Amino acid sequence: MISRLTSARVYTLAAGMVVLAMAALFLAGCGSGGGGSQLVVYTAEKDEIVRTVTELWAKRHPDIKLSVVAAGTNEIVQRLRAERQRPLGDVVWGVGAEGLSVNPELFTPYTTAETKAVDPRWLAVAKGEPWQPNNVVPMVLLYNTKLVPASKAPKSWRDLTDPRWKGKLAYAAPDKSGSAYTQLATMLAVFGGDTPAAWKQVARVMGNSIILQSSSKVPKGVSDGEYEVGITYENVAGLYQTGGAPVKIVYPSDGTSITPDANALIKGAPHPREAKMFLDFLQSRDVQARLSEKLILRTCRTDVPPPPGLPPVDDIVPAPGYEYHWGVDHWKDFVAKWQDLMLRLQQ
Repeated sequence: MISRLTSARVYTLAAGMVVLAMAALFLAGCGSGGGGSQLVVYTAEKDEIVRTVTELWAKRHPDIKLSVVAAGTNEIVQRLRAERQRPLGDVVWGVGAEGLSVNPELFTPYTTAETKAVDPRWLAVAKGEPWQPNNVVPMVLLYNTKLVPASKAPKSWRDLTDPRWKGKLAYAAPDKSGSAYTQLATMLAVFGGDTPAAWKQVARVMGNSIILQSSSKVPKGVSDGEYEVGITYENVAGLYQTGGAPVKIVYPSDGTSITPDANALIKGAPHPREAKMFLDFLQSRDVQARLSEKLILRTCRTDVPPPPGLPPVDDIVPAPGYEYHWGVDHWKDFVAKWQDLMLRLQQ
């Protein structure tokens, strides 16, 4: 499993531009009707999840081809803004919900046929939003068990302020990664909110950190021994842990955030009927169960158990003071403050 994680993504952002240019030509002459159709999907999901879902979809709807473009949440949102007058994509799948909440004008709200089976707590978060929950994402720490003995491993966010982690801690840039932004907001909540004291603690963590430009590079770097500890999210960390890599997940003892990743119908989608079918499909029990069991993706549904080897969501300590919409409301402000902080640290 781990060797597959290191393979190239389904499409890089640059390759995705070529794919979309080709898709635009195809879609211009392609309707929703007979002869088959094509659905363009933007996703932040990783390779193995994309392959699994694409294969399941092909078995159920062989007449509707998926064209998948993979990129980070912020890159996807930027693309949607650029294409707003003439959308080339139909669906956004498995991206950080905050990025969609701060850009509601890009989406058309849609309630799936599977909503009745979605956990009410995630529906409450999604109430009034232009997206639907896809999966649930606890933010976690990950350490390399060959480099860090269990007794010395960080147990909390506050432990990451210790100078012993300087140059040994990996973290993705929150102005590039949706999950990294959630991690930033989580740390602020744990440290006391949007206060000078909390930002001082964040500065200590950032002073220890190696900043990466992709969230997927964090667990890979920890697994490879390039970094001793990483700030990451449960799904990919869980794939490495269950796949036999020398890593272990830590759920911070001072609490962490648990937020949904989101799916949404792009406003002006060229194929709205097929797009809604795909959104229903993503929340269906068989898809959610397959991804939970095989790919460690924590479900949004109430009738699918947690991934093997991981705790029930109710056993994870929530971050005090963290609330999804608080993070959304401060998105631009927190990112700007983080950028200013990093400039100061580099001086």
